[in-house]
Amino acid sequence: MATSAITLVESEIYAAEIDKGGLWLRNKRWDLFFITLSVVVVPLPYVLYLLGVQMGMDDDFSRNLVNAFVAIAIGGPHMMSTFLRTGLDESFKERYPTLIRSSIIIPVIVISLAFLNLNLMLTFFFFWASLHVLHQVTYIVELYNHKEAKFVRKSALSPVSRFIDYAIVLTSLFPIAMWKISQGQFEIGQNDLGEAIPALFQQPHNPWFFILVTIVFVTALVAYLYKSLAEYRQGTLNIPKFVFIGLTVTVAFFTPMLPNLDTAFQGLNTWHSFQYLAITFYIIKIRQMIGNLEGDAPLVAKFSRRTKDARALYAFSAMLLLGSGVIFLLVYGLAGIVKPGIDGNSHFDIAYYTAILSFLWIHYYHDHFLFTDFEALDGAFES
Repeated sequence: MATSAITLVESEIYAAEIDKGGLWLRNKRWDLFFITLSVVVVPLPYVLYLLGVQMGMDDDFSRNLVNAFVAIAIGGPHMMSTFLRTGLDESFKERYPTLIRSSIIIPVIVISLAFLNLNLMLTFFFFWASLHVLHQVTYIVELYNHKEAKFVRKSALSPVSRFIDYAIVLTSLFPIAMWKISQGQFEIGQNDLGEAIPALFQQPHNPWFFILVTIVFVTALVAYLYKSLAEYRQGTLNIPKFVFIGLTVTVAFFTPMLPNLDTAFQGLNTWHSFQYLAITFYIIKIRQMIGNLEGDAPLVAKFSRRTKDARALYAFSAMLLLGSGVIFLLVYGLAGIVKPGIDGNSHFDIAYYTAILSFLWIHYYHDHFLFTDFEALDGAFES
């Protein structure tokens, strides 16, 4: 009884912090800290990598050290936090039983590709990861759109406006990346992903695909700026969404310019993971606040009750990383047997990417469904 009373009081305090009538997803301070201005974390992995090299570390050792740190500190917990809303939630499993059962196929594919064609696996991983990051951005954009239309202005946004928002986000990452692909310079660590990309796209003297992608991006940018200026003049510009999209597009466009793409994309991954954890824990806290978490996900509810600011949920997500650790050790031990004489970098990469991607691709798979739930925050705004 006492625990229930404490939980009720905490829920009331949590609800009082939500700006129900404004454009922010929770409140100005929370949105800026977790969603928008958290962009400051993007350069940190690259700075740490350069610092390691300056201190005398081998380039690959410094790169792998940064990869491991990001994976343990934030990338891994963000990946595992998905299961707090899918595998550990009975209501989700009832809605998508086939999705849950079919997820077991993914580790089989990952392990097979890791040993048979690591470059092919990393090429597929890069493009799926890019789409996943951009899908999350469009999801956050749509959360802003949904709140504006349903709870603030009470009017539907134009399909053209939505299309332009999506177009600028979904094209921003690719112009520079396509240039590097056309020049045969698309490498992740020691792995040349160009080996798995058709020669049609790798023509140094005729970078036609880069030109095409750039034209599409510039067209989307001009349309977005024109639309935003018109909304500003009409007094309908959604400032939180505008700032978020502006920072995202800027960072996504320039990140592929860095020479070490592996660590460069870890910067985007860090920001993406930071946002994901914030949104995920916010949704869980909302469900606890409105009272449907206990019945659907009792284990998640147990951790969610422990602290008001979701630290226990982060700790629980980090604990689930033990599964990746076990897979890493098993694959690392088997790699030397399956591929005798393998060099140290390849040995580590096979074990690392198998341990991470087995769960990461399931995370991507599940998120394609979670990122269609634009009503996930509605419980926070309804009186």
